Amino acid sequence: MGLHLIFLSIFLFTTKYTCLGAQYSIVSCHEPERLALLKLKDGVKDDFNMLSSWVGVDCCSWDRVRCDSATGRAVGLHLRGNAGKLSYSCWVAGISKSTTAEDDYTVGEDHYLVGEDVNSSLAELRYLKYLDLSGNDFQGWQISEFIGSLKQLSYLNLSNAGFSGNIPHHIGNISNLKVLDLSSTTHTQTLTVDDLVWISGLLSLEYLDLNGVNLSGAKNRDMVFYMIPSVIHLSLSCCGFSNVDLAGPHLNFSRMLPNIEHLHLRENAIKGRFPSVLTNMSSLVSLGLSGNLLNSSIPFMPSLLKLDLSYNNIRLIDHIGIWRRCNLKELIVSDSNLEGEMHGPSTNESICSQYALEVLDLSGNELSGLIPKSLGMLTSLRALYLASNILQGPIPKALGRLIILKALYLSYNQLDGPIPTFVGQLTELDLSYNNLNYSIPKSFGSLAYLTYLNLECNQLTGPIPASLGTLVSLKAFSVSSNMLNGTIPVSIGQLSKLTHLDVSNNYLEGVVSEAHFSNLSLLKYLDLSSNRNLIFNVSREWIPPFQLITIRLGSCNISNDFPMWILTQKKLVELVLSNASISGPLPMWLRQMPIIRALDLSYNNLNGSLGNLPFKDRLNGFKDEYMGSLYMQNNLFSGLIPRSLCTRTDLEILDLSKNRLTGEIPNCLVNLKNLGMMMFSSNELSGAIPSFSGRTFPMLSWLNLNNNNFTESFLKIWGSYMP
Repeated sequence: MGLHLIFLSIFLFTTKYTCLGAQYSIVSCHEPERLALLKLKDGVKDDFNMLSSWVGVDCCSWDRVRCDSATGRAVGLHLRGNAGKLSYSCWVAGISKSTTAEDDYTVGEDHYLVGEDVNSSLAELRYLKYLDLSGNDFQGWQISEFIGSLKQLSYLNLSNAGFSGNIPHHIGNISNLKVLDLSSTTHTQTLTVDDLVWISGLLSLEYLDLNGVNLSGAKNRDMVFYMIPSVIHLSLSCCGFSNVDLAGPHLNFSRMLPNIEHLHLRENAIKGRFPSVLTNMSSLVSLGLSGNLLNSSIPFMPSLLKLDLSYNNIRLIDHIGIWRRCNLKELIVSDSNLEGEMHGPSTNESICSQYALEVLDLSGNELSGLIPKSLGMLTSLRALYLASNILQGPIPKALGRLIILKALYLSYNQLDGPIPTFVGQLTELDLSYNNLNYSIPKSFGSLAYLTYLNLECNQLTGPIPASLGTLVSLKAFSVSSNMLNGTIPVSIGQLSKLTHLDVSNNYLEGVVSEAHFSNLSLLKYLDLSSNRNLIFNVSREWIPPFQLITIRLGSCNISNDFPMWILTQKKLVELVLSNASISGPLPMWLRQMPIIRALDLSYNNLNGSLGNLPFKDRLNGFKDEYMGSLYMQNNLFSGLIPRSLCTRTDLEILDLSKNRLTGEIPNCLVNLKNLGMMMFSSNELSGAIPSFSGRTFPMLSWLNLNNNNFTESFLKIWGSYMP
């Protein structure tokens, strides 16, 4: 049975008992089983009400419980949470790399259980076939031995559930088990194995995932390669395997996983030559060896459909043999130190009459020279990733023959020349950080499926084509840091799915009006900054259709007063209105807004008090990627430094320099322990300088109090307290 059929059968099983068990059951659940489930409920902390329906006498009607419609016995328990994170670092066998987990935890609102143990009362559920406790937090407790008594289990998932310690050998008693997932992609689950002999008892196993389990000290660990002949999917990433485990004399090669289709050995200690034993696995269709230390050529494996060799040390592009792999559908060799030019098929390579390749990822290497026209032969390509190399020359027109291509990433190279005409089904196009010139093709307007278009940091000239307004699927658009001129087309305002708009650092001109945003209800990120001839002109009564997280309008022309429409933006985390020709005092309504973590109002003609800065607590906190900063320099602010600043403990940068502030520096600023830069120079401050010592501000690297009226010498004070 293929891997997809395993999960299909589990899905059908669950669906069957959802309908028959929960809605049409003619028998109630057994009382001992109900009590066992209630004991489990009492033994966990359920802050997210996952088990809120567990009341009443019929446990077969409870959410997450599945019963057999004829007997009323509990046969399924689906308690999956989402406490597990999607990345981790591998420290097994001296390896330290970050990786991304292939996980399907539900995203969105948190929901998980917290407990000290899996209650042994679950042993009462003797007819249980399906048990999923993944993504919860069992706080480092060991997996209970009673699990081995659930002899009817065919599916057991304890991944990312916060367990630690040795995996009990009793799991080997579950001879009906088809799916076993004990993987960990977090630091909260640290499982080990002392002896893998129990694997031999799992005679029906088809899917085994031990990713992140420390097997480096396990006895009989070679058994995973030949004692479970029924296995189809085997994941042993970040487990501490080495070449010895794959090539040792103790392995019985004739019995080695004869039915294996999917093998993942990512982030182990496999180095040097490609393990020859893997070439003998004729049933393999998917092989993952990323994050190892392979440096040899890769043999041809005719049955293989997916090969992942990323994060190795292969070096020579010729060792990959792209043009010999006629049947391969997915080839990933990113970040593997590949170097040399990408040539087309040579005379000594077998040229395929047709290529099946759908995904080719060679990003993050040191490939040089031109992008070969021969890539146009890969007519089945759906995704091509060549970003972060040192490729030069023009983008070949031959790529236009890839009519079913959906994703093309060529960013961070040295490509030049014009952007060719793309056709077909492109959904993602990233040509950023190159030397591309000429204009943006009007033909982009025909790419009806495009959701992501990034052309930033090139040398593009001319206007933004109005035809882009027809890209009804577009979610993110960036042309920042080019040499574009002309006006921003009003048609941009029709992109109803747009969340990210960045046209900053160009030579755009003309008026930006309410019409430019008429249908942008989903917009979250807006950057029009550094377009000196751009005028942002909306009415004082304007109520935008969006709720922005980031607004950057620096070095644009915003007429006169502080813009009233900012008042409607309740989710702001970053606001940049520097050098925007704003004058007058800060409005009183600004004080009632939630704290804006990154606020830049510098280089304007703002005057009056700083007391109207936003200081209202933000209930939802901040995203980590935004630095706490307040730039108010080069204005006409006067009066005292408000003591409300002392509540901004998130601040890392505080710049109030070149204003007309008076009075003393508040001593309570010592609360700002995260400050790295503090600048009060060129004001009219007076009095004693507070003790700005290295102990008071452990992160402080820049302090400037010059050109004020302090009673003590700033240099003397600062010199005394330097750490």
